Amino acid sequence: MTWTTAPEPFDSPDAALLRRDYYDEVASRYWGRPATAGEIDEGLTEDGADRLVPPTGQFVVGRFGGMPAACAGLLVVDTDVAELTRVFVRPEFRGTGGGGLLLAAVESAARGFGVRTVRLDTRNDLVEARGLYAKHGYREVPAFHRRQYAEHWFAKDLRLRGRP
Repeated sequence: MTWTTAPEPFDSPDAALLRRDYYDEVASRYWGRPATAGEIDEGLTEDGADRLVPPTGQFVVGRFGGMPAACAGLLVVDTDVAELTRVFVRPEFRGTGGGGLLLAAVESAARGFGVRTVRLDTRNDLVEARGLYAKHGYREVPAFHRRQYAEHWFAKDLRLRGRP
């Protein structure tokens, strides 16, 4: 089985299910209990995913053996900076290399927009995500905002191309 990644509308059937699974996992971890369908629906309502389309962003879906297995979004902040968002690999596909390929696809999209830096925020409990970012050249940086649910901030200079 192999991974493929490609841009896809954030509201395509596969992308919508991946976004729902993403929100279910992050909300359930945060609350320490399974999120309800209503809570997931509420979280997805007006969540800004509509901006993950060119020229303001991109949504990427990863497939493993043709099955939708992962997603990530890129939101262009300004001419030099974009934010990584909604990075998710379904649990049964973790450890198979999809996360790194997903990041590479989003970084390629960022370069296409002329962006020099990709940044993101994450939480303490999303340990796997923090490990993925560090493994792929993202470095912890000072907070660049004070929004709820953010406890760690990372950035990657895309001009370094493979150098840490």
